[in-house]
Formats: sequence, C-alpha cells, structure tokens
Amino acid sequence: MSEEKSAVPAWEQRFRAARVSLPDWAEDAPDRALYVSNATGTYEVYAWDRATGAHRRVTDRPNGTTDAELSPDGAWVWWFDDNDGDEFGVWRRQPFAGGPDEEAVPGLAPSYSAGLALGRDGTVVVGRSTDEDGTTLHLRRPGDAEPVEIYRHAEYGGVGDLSHDGTLLAIDHTEHGDAMHSSIRVVRITGSGTVETVAELDEVTGRDEPRGLACLGFAPVEGDTRLLVAHQRTGRWEPMIWDVATGVETALPLRDEQGRELPGDVSAQWRPGAAELLVEHEYEARSELFSYPLPDASAPDATTAADAATAGATTAATPTTGAPGRLTRLDTPRGTVGGATARPDGTVEYLWSSAAEPAAVRSTAGTVVLRAPGPVPPGSVPVEDVWVDGPGGRVHALVQRPAGAGPEDGPFPTVFEIHGGPTHHDSDSFAAGPAAWLDHGFAVVRVNYRGSTGYGQAWTDALHERVGLIELEDIAAVREWAVAAGLADPRRLVLTGGSWGGYLTLLGLGVQPDAWALGVAAVPVADYHAAYADEMEALKSLDRTLFGGTPEEVPERFTASSPLSYVEQVRVPVYISAGVNDPRCPIRQIENYVERLEQLGKPHEVYRYDAGHGSLVVEERIRQLRLEIDFVRRHLAAVGHDGAGETV
Repeated sequence: MSEEKSAVPAWEQRFRAARVSLPDWAEDAPDRALYVSNATGTYEVYAWDRATGAHRRVTDRPNGTTDAELSPDGAWVWWFDDNDGDEFGVWRRQPFAGGPDEEAVPGLAPSYSAGLALGRDGTVVVGRSTDEDGTTLHLRRPGDAEPVEIYRHAEYGGVGDLSHDGTLLAIDHTEHGDAMHSSIRVVRITGSGTVETVAELDEVTGRDEPRGLACLGFAPVEGDTRLLVAHQRTGRWEPMIWDVATGVETALPLRDEQGRELPGDVSAQWRPGAAELLVEHEYEARSELFSYPLPDASAPDATTAADAATAGATTAATPTTGAPGRLTRLDTPRGTVGGATARPDGTVEYLWSSAAEPAAVRSTAGTVVLRAPGPVPPGSVPVEDVWVDGPGGRVHALVQRPAGAGPEDGPFPTVFEIHGGPTHHDSDSFAAGPAAWLDHGFAVVRVNYRGSTGYGQAWTDALHERVGLIELEDIAAVREWAVAAGLADPRRLVLTGGSWGGYLTLLGLGVQPDAWALGVAAVPVADYHAAYADEMEALKSLDRTLFGGTPEEVPERFTASSPLSYVEQVRVPVYISAGVNDPRCPIRQIENYVERLEQLGKPHEVYRYDAGHGSLVVEERIRQLRLEIDFVRRHLAAVGHDGAGETV
C-alpha cells in the first residue's frame, strides 16, 4: 500500500471504496443488466452488456441517481429524474447502448413515484403520488399519444405488477385507510385502454386483526394468471399463490430438508419457467436462500414459457434438484442476503455481506458475478447477538466491540445506533457507519425495537398510538443490559440514528434525559405536527395509521410523540444534520426544533446540506460522519475520555 493510500483512515476507505448493487436483468434479454455504483464518487445507474463485458454509466447528476428499470426487451433504461433529492419528478428513458434522454411518458406532471410497470408489448403503467391527488395510476398502451388515468384514490397505493402478457395489472392499495396493511386489486386492461376489476384480496376491512398483503409478481409465463402474494395470515410474512382468474389460493408449506417449518419472515420470487420459486428467509437479523419446486408445476404452456425466459441466455436452463414441495437450501454464507435473482441458466445471483465482510455480488455457481473497480474496502468486526427482556417481550440487539476487545474488556464509550423505518431492521450486514465508530474505540449497539420487521407481525404492529415511546422502552432495556454487563460506560453513551432513528434520538434525549451523554440525529422528525403538514403524502398515510388519525383528530397523540414537546428536558449537547430538500423529514420542522434549542440556550450544532433524505455523494457522506465523530469526541472529552482509535 502506498504512503498516500495508507494515510487515508480505514473508515474513509470503506466509504470511498467502489461498490455495486445486485444487477437487474431484462426479462427477454438476460445479457442486458442494470446496477447502481458509486465508482465515480456519486451513486449513479450503470448499464452492463454481459455478452461483451461492456459497462456504461447511464446517469450523471450532481446529487446522484438510484431508481431505474430496464424494459423487458432490454432496449431502454428508465430512470427517475427528481430535483436534488426531493423525490418529486418524472421518468426519463435512454437507449441501452447510449444516447439522449427523453421524457418517457409525456403528459404526466412531476410527482412522487408510486411504482412503474413495463410490459413486454410496450404497455406502461406509471404510479404517481401527490398531496392534491393522492395516488393515481396512468396507462399508456403501444401507439397511444397520451397516457390515461385508470386509478385514483386519496389513500396511498401503487403499481404491483403487470402479467406476462400485459393484460392484467395488480394494484397494491390502502383504500381502507390502514397504510401498514395493504390490500390487492387485480384489473384487466381492455383493448380500449380501460380497466375492469377481476379479483380482490382485502384482509383489513371489517377485521379486528388486520393482515397485510403484498404483490410479489405474476408468473413469468404467457397466459398464466397466477400471482405470487405475500400475506400475514399466520402472524408473519410468507408467500402463497393466488390464481386471479379462478380465485384458487395455494398455500405453500415451506419446510426445510428435515421437515421443519421456517421461523421468521419468508418471501419468494418466481424462477424462470414458473415451475420453482426462489425463497428468501429472514430470521434473527440474518437471511438465507432456498429453492422450492412447486408440487404442481403444470403452469400453462410451461415449456414455451421456459424457452422464452431463456431467450438470449448463453447456457440452457438447469433445473434445481429437490423434492416437489420441499425446500432445498442454497449454499450462502452466514450473514445477510441484500437481494437475489434467479437467472435463466439455473444459477442464482445474490448480494451478500456480513458485519465483518464487505458486500459482494455472488453466484451459486461459486463465482463473484460483478466486482467493483478498485481496492476492496477494509473489513470490520463481527456482531454478537444479545437478547434482553423488555416490556413487550424479548428484544434482539446486535453488539460490536472495538477490534481486539473481548467480553472481559470495557466498559467502552458506546454508540447506540438506532435504525430507521420504523418498519425495517438492523441485520448482520456490512455498514460503513458503525465500522467507523468501532475504529474510533467505541462499542456499537443496534436495537431491533418493537416496530422492526423480521420478528413477526405483532412485533412490527406494536407501534400504534404510543409512537416513539414504545421503541424507547425497548432501547432503554438494552441500555440497562449494556451498562450492567460492563459493555457500556454510562457516562459515555451516545444516542444516534437517521430518519426514524434520528427521530428516536431527539425524542429519547427529552424523554430519557439522564440516560444519554450526547445525541446525534440525522434527517429526523423533530416537530411532529409540522412534519405531518409538510411531508410527502405516503408518509401522511403512514402517520394516520400509526397515530389513529390526523393531528387535528388526535392532537394529544402527536404532541405526546413529538420531540419538540420535550425539548425543555434535554440536558446534553445535540447534533443535527438535515437535507434542505428532504420530503420525508422536511426542513421546516427541524428548524422549529433548532429555534427552540436556541431560545433555551441548549448546546447544539446543526449541519444543513443541499440534498434530500440523505446524500448519494460519497464525499458528502464522509463530511457528515467526520462532523459527527468530531462532535462526539469533543464533548466526551469533557468527561475524561473520547474513545481511542483513528484520528478524525
């Protein structure tokens, strides 16, 4: 390693190292693929011709681009064009081989995206969301000059999937007003461009215990009316097959080679030919992959469909061995699969990482599919699993100690890094942020509080009405364990997080003022009343579900869950970073909180940057983390120790 390279701290090397997403390939042209990479220092969309090995950057914008999709024939790259991260824009498209961009669906005004479906015959369905119109879906058939509106509702919804022949459209919707539990409607697209309802699945309306549904995709076979659906009927996410033409629902008894039912949440996708499923299993912050041969593989025209699916593939499809109706585990290392796709040649490609090892796009053939240019970033330390008894049940936390430290060492200055969402979870996957804190001598604790996914529906749905306060109870239980176990120094506990994690940070500093030494909040909710007024409509829908109404209908609940309500009780220095174009945690409500901190004379620092809900520019991410580390080390030095490790 050169002197110049070695002078770059390991934590910066992790951020600067190029990385790639899982490539997405065109349904009828498998050698044409898209991925996202930060190879130039900004996350942008790249086209990859797998037959020739050529890579080409598709987008080039100051604040980056990540949302893109290939047309089924691989001829066009569609990408979403917003304004500096505000998520409000239009779809554009560009020839796969390169050329000028054009507005993909002229006649549609800018909006927040509510999904996109591209049919094999040229049919396009665009989902839009705005404060004025709610959710609207727009259809453009081949040869049409203008798109036509085919769906409108005030509540949030979006495009599910188009059938293989482009005649059926699945719509995920929340017309019942429960944004945490979607329903599904399937409509037939007529020759005249209108739609008529074919089938409905609604497990919310009129039910004491609502269950969510989600569209996982139509079978990739011409004329096949089977839809793969995720459901919560058993109190967790798992897949089933729904034939929307006959109404027949087929449960999938997913059991491993030993006949055991999989714990945790399960999802699936069709493999080419629709005779098998690729199953992803998430449990206790890790994931694994299985193949599942369907007991009845008599999909309509299955042979023809399989041939069509492999068109353009370099090798013939290889069926997966395994008993019908029985899972066969695919060989993936212990850690987290960040996405997977079944290729027409019978292999499965997946993005894998662990807390200790950086991400790589791998294949079940035993190869690395796609390498990012440049050096591999430094690794980090593994996570330890901790289970703590909390007020709502056992809480799972992931713990990392500084490199070389053992259970007998400590206590350490400790960062409680709280995940966003809230319907998300921390996993055993590589993350440059926690690794940076470890390099500086901090222990890191991440808590999958109530509201997190992967632990069953009851755990995720527990947030209603006492929003924020419930999560803080679980975080407090893990904090008590960390101090009692000798891991964390109670004088040097830092509460931090981004988005919902930033919200919980500010709320925690006010609700638990004696528990934390510092708070570092990125793009947070800070004033919930103002946040609701300014945020994008999709999040308004979620908030109405979480709180049981609007701020006008249940003002006391919004007030009880708003960090601004507790700002007088904050006793420690606060650091806040915010994107001035953020549609999720808008800047005005953050400024309200900062203004109150100033009025009260509370020590605080604020960093504002010209982007949305986070930045896609590598140097900006490094700048933000450098400021956070500097803030923490300066203020912890006042209590005698700021962590040992690399310099900022």
